[in-house]
Amino acid sequence: FTLNYTQAMLIQFCFFSAYFIVSLPAGKLVGKIGYQKGIVTGLAIACVGCLLFYPVATSGMYALFLMALFVLASGITILQVSANPYVSALGDPKTAPSRLTLTQAFNSLGTTVAPLFGAALFFSSDSANQSHDGTAVQLPYLILAASLLILALIFLVLKLPKITNQETQQVSQGSAWQHKHLVLGAIGIFVYVGAEVAIGSTLINYISSANATQMTEATAAKYIAYYWGGAMVG
Repeated sequence: FTLNYTQAMLIQFCFFSAYFIVSLPAGKLVGKIGYQKGIVTGLAIACVGCLLFYPVATSGMYALFLMALFVLASGITILQVSANPYVSALGDPKTAPSRLTLTQAFNSLGTTVAPLFGAALFFSSDSANQSHDGTAVQLPYLILAASLLILALIFLVLKLPKITNQETQQVSQGSAWQHKHLVLGAIGIFVYVGAEVAIGSTLINYISSANATQMTEATAAKYIAYYWGGAMVG
């Protein structure tokens, strides 16, 4: 698609709006079906979102791309709502922050490695003469769908400790807004992720622009791995 920056950033808007819209219903769902089934459900919905990219790519309609991305992000939201509390509940509460940090580090590891695969899949050596269309995303998303399906099946049959809501609930009086560290933590995450994603989303465009290095997009895509890797280390 020939998009301006506003239209292109709708990709991030649709993806992260799923966190805002789906997280509360996801919490209620996980409360009913449990953490393990919640993880399986999240992986399955994310798999469906990836599979939607195949017919959507043929349609050539940008709005349908955004819809498929929202479905994918909804699955990831359910996955995070399920997995993060489960990781916290497994083991000593004192080491829960360390376990959560390690878990989230794998998100950054994925964003560090993915640009290298993306550059290989989307850009060939003669990419300057290559006509790009929506079908270029079909193979990568089929690979992602297969990976998510395998993960869902693994978590479906895996014998994990069963933890109920009663075991994870701690007595806390009053509103969550009264806990200053929680509110400041939420603001910190919002500001940090907003900056991190905004930079990462436009970095290839900047590096390959005439005002910067004039690299090809294929080369710039490899350099973005250093950005996400640096963010992971940070």
